Amino acid sequence: MRQRGFVLKERLNRLKAVRKLIKNYRIESQEELLGYLQKEGFEVTQATLSRDLKLLKVGKVSDGHAGYVYTLPDDEDRRESELIYVQDFMRGYVSIDFSGNIVVIKTFGGHADAVSNALDALNMDEILGTVAGDNCIFACLREGVTGQQFMKSLKQRIPDIEE
Repeated sequence: MRQRGFVLKERLNRLKAVRKLIKNYRIESQEELLGYLQKEGFEVTQATLSRDLKLLKVGKVSDGHAGYVYTLPDDEDRRESELIYVQDFMRGYVSIDFSGNIVVIKTFGGHADAVSNALDALNMDEILGTVAGDNCIFACLREGVTGQQFMKSLKQRIPDIEE
């Protein structure tokens, strides 16, 4: 069984490769992108690649002829998208506390899923994953990341946040 840290590092490397390939090649389909990734040494399934494309917010645009090619969102689109996630987070969270590598985020009733999705969408390197209930989220931090480091990073993305 592979270690989670290895799997996460492999995923991050694969996401970087996907970005690079989309920037450098005219790619029209997932099958074509999958072929490029395999040539780069990545073992990836169609389903995993589909999730990666969704996470990276990859879209398709007309190539000006008769087809469509993959494209990455520009910085302005990314900032606008991040602002929406920040608003979702701020609307739903009540408090944040941490112990060891676990962060507990209390939310208003029924808001945990939206807050958790927003936190996941911010793609914070400090977080391994989140689990949402009805009014509470548990976030597991990477090995060696403290609650204070997590909060510092979160405050860089959401300056108005309070612990």
